[in-house]
Order: sequence, then structure tokens, then C-alpha cells
Amino acid sequence: MDELLAARGLRKAYGSRVAVHDVSLSLRPGEVLGLLGPNGAGKSTTAAMLCGLAAPDAGTVTLSGLTLAGHEAAYKRRIGLVPQDLALYEALPARMNVALFGALYGLAPGPLQRRADEVLALVGLADRAKDRPATFSGGMKRRLNIACALVHDPEVLVLDEPTAGVDPQSRNAIFDNLEALKRAGKALVYTTHYMEEAERLADRIVIIDHGRVVAEGTQAQLFARLPAAQTLHVDIDGEPDDAALQGLPGVRRSGQRLEAQVADLGRDAAALLAALAQRGVQVRGIASARATLEDVFLALTGRQLRD
Repeated sequence: MDELLAARGLRKAYGSRVAVHDVSLSLRPGEVLGLLGPNGAGKSTTAAMLCGLAAPDAGTVTLSGLTLAGHEAAYKRRIGLVPQDLALYEALPARMNVALFGALYGLAPGPLQRRADEVLALVGLADRAKDRPATFSGGMKRRLNIACALVHDPEVLVLDEPTAGVDPQSRNAIFDNLEALKRAGKALVYTTHYMEEAERLADRIVIIDHGRVVAEGTQAQLFARLPAAQTLHVDIDGEPDDAALQGLPGVRRSGQRLEAQVADLGRDAAALLAALAQRGVQVRGIASARATLEDVFLALTGRQLRD
């Protein structure tokens, strides 16, 4: 499938600090691309360059064959942004907020009013169209922000941590909205540091750290980068001495539980159970857990705090 959005070699520096260094990514129609990274990794700066809010020091961005240089208005009409910080006029009714953003994109009054009603219905705010955002919960404001970004019917929607500070019910409602947009053929770039969000929504994932791409691919492709994709938990009788567990590489014991990282669950579990039986270790129970996207993320970016 042809690329809809393509960024090549993006670089952005603020003084001596390089926020983004040689970032490349692509997006296809109907695809959700997760953009992950620790705090300060360059996610928001990358999103800003994709939307034309920040000019790259080097590199290019094209959308439907258009570049920002020389085609800025046409480019921006094809893209919508849901910023990390709420961008709403608290004193204006919700419908007027949406209409204002639509007018900025040049929508005529008749189509604009119909479109405002459509996007408010999409995000579940049709019954609050006349109410001011000042009276809304945090989750409702986030959904109104999405409506404002959709009013001009963009081909690509860039969402910069759109669930920050919302409750689980609002987060789930936002996910439902985004999944409906995907089914309708919209392409989404979704920046987040919540791994479970990327696992639910993203078709492909780009992980950036210190302004550089450190990994990209489907979730299956990212899991394949781990030396072990499964964790095996074995409950045993008694507490055998360490000598009984020698020769079992990678096996850790905590009281009456053993834990081992395994690459192939069927093969390695059988081998471990046979080795334990040989050593006279009685097994009471066995369970497994697959690696998560958080395991991949930490393996690639480390556990050091990013404040």
C-alpha cells in the first residue's frame, strides 16, 4: 500500500540540544502508527514537525505527495492535530469551539454546521453541544479536542498523548472513537508512553529515544528482538538447595517458586520440567506469561529515570 505520510531524516535542535536526530517514519491509509518514547525522547517535537507547527532543521515531510514548502495551506488541510495540552476556548459552547476550528480551515457555513454536528456525535458530545467546556470533565475536554481536530475531515490525525490525565472510562471512550476512525479509513499517528494504549491501538510502532529511532515494526517484530518472549513460573514442593538447581541456566528461585525466561514455551518448558524431575524436584504447578510491549520498551531504552 502506498505511503500517505512520509518523514525522512527529520532533525530539530534548540540551541545546543538536539531534540530529534534523523527520524524517519511512514504511515499508510487506515493505519495506526504508535510513536513511543520516554519523557523528553522527542515525540512531541516529531509530532509538531509532522503537522507543520515546527520547521525541521533538516529532512522532509510529505503528505499525499505534498510538502510543506510551497504547499503549506493544502498540506495542513489534510492533517489534524490533537495536542498534548488542551486547545479549547473555555467560554465558548462546544459547538462554537468546533465551528471556530472549521472556519479556520475555510469550511463554508452550511457544510461547517453539519460537520460540527457529525464530529460532536462521533465523540459522544452531541447532547452537550451548547455547553461550555468550562463545565466539562477532563475526559470530555479531550474528546472535544478530538472533534475540533476532525472537523475539516483530515486524511491524517496526529494525537499527542490524548489520554493524559483522564479516567479509565474516558480513556476507553477515546479508544472507541479512534478505532471507529480507523475503520472509516483514517490514518493515525498516536504518541504515548502508555504501553497498553499502543498494544491496543497500533498496527506498527516506532520507538524513539534521545531523539533517534531505536526500533520500528509490528508488535510481533518488536517482540522478536527480545532474547526470551515468555516467562515460565514453576511452583515446587519444599525449598531445594541451590546445588539441586545448578546446571539450569537462567532459572531464578524465590522460596517455592522458580522463574525462567524462555524463547520457545513448548520446547523449553518440557526441557525444564524434565531437568527438575531428574533432580528430584517436585513440581506442584506451572504457569506462563508472554512478554509485553513494556518489556521490549525497557530493553531498548533502559530503566534509567527520565525527569
